[in-house]
Amino acid sequence: MATVIERVRTIVVDKLGVEEGDVEETSSFVDDLNADSLDLVELIMAFEEEFSTDDSQVEISDDDAANIRTVGDAVTYLVDHGVSES
Repeated sequence: MATVIERVRTIVVDKLGVEEGDVEETSSFVDDLNADSLDLVELIMAFEEEFSTDDSQVEISDDDAANIRTVGDAVTYLVDHGVSES
């Protein structure tokens, strides 16, 4: 199974239509990957859906979402909130 960073990268490529090679841990969703506010909402929803399981639902609050600015921020948030590296 893919790691958290690989799964996040796949979602970002799909939702933002960027090249996989452009998606680094330090990539800013807005500054580097040209995401707008709607894109950010869609990314958060996609992260919640991808990383939720029957046993554990991932819910990212609006306040938390505002602090997820880079790919690395997303990975760190997910791991800190119980998503395992599998």
